[in-house]
Amino acid sequence: MLVTTPPPALPEGLRGDYAAARPDFTVVQNMADYSDADHATWRALYGRQAECLRERAAAAYLAGLERLPFRDGVPDFAASSAVLRRATGWTLVAVPGLIPDDAFFDHLAQRRFPVTHWIRKPEELDYIVEPDIFHDAFGHVPMLAQPDFAEFLAAYGRMGAHAKRLGALKPLARLYWHMVEFGLLREDGRVRAYGAGILSSATETLHATESDKPRRLRFDPWRVLRSEYFIDDLQPTYFVIEDFSELYAAVDRLPALLEAARDAAPIPPGAAAEGDQPYRLTGEE
Repeated sequence: MLVTTPPPALPEGLRGDYAAARPDFTVVQNMADYSDADHATWRALYGRQAECLRERAAAAYLAGLERLPFRDGVPDFAASSAVLRRATGWTLVAVPGLIPDDAFFDHLAQRRFPVTHWIRKPEELDYIVEPDIFHDAFGHVPMLAQPDFAEFLAAYGRMGAHAKRLGALKPLARLYWHMVEFGLLREDGRVRAYGAGILSSATETLHATESDKPRRLRFDPWRVLRSEYFIDDLQPTYFVIEDFSELYAAVDRLPALLEAARDAAPIPPGAAAEGDQPYRLTGEE
């Protein structure tokens, strides 16, 4: 997950063992280190969230989840990487948790997705402050089997160095937040989730796809790059794409848009803006 702090700075008090990390912030995933309780926690999270997502997640996400060896316990990154490599050329790398921007962008640009290797405690099933293996693997990894999304994410990683030179990391982070963590897709006449922050949370899933409280807008890169967000509450605004190819198609416009968004006034979470194109749920007036 993206941190958007000047490397190598990281927030204080992170749970992972950063002393064991290599210079690129990767660590070894040792499957023998996971206890029976860890595997039970994964199965509990997987079981309840997979049920919640059956009618609410994008078909591409559900297809990716079905292809991956996730059902029986904490996933082995090597086995998962073998599936992804055949599908889109991506692999997974284990990390201790949040990593600095430079390392994160470089991994994505090289089609390596960083996944936190530790899992939350049983008493944290409903909420955890830091992203753990369930958020990173269950939420993000199935979408890496979708070709257009996989291409977009690699291009996003390549854009990191350019955004840093421009001093435009904040707008770039907004794109990741809204479209990778909390993105929605119009599919079969309704909105379905594909963003990891939605897919790994039952509460956010229902809020994003069924509640009449949040604002849902058609995807507009310029709007997204200026839109601030909440990091510790349900999102008040979501952006809806019609097809994953929209994300990759937006990449060519990013350099110019990032520079403009850097200098533009940000839009507060949940606020309206000129040019907004609301997306309404079926049956809404």
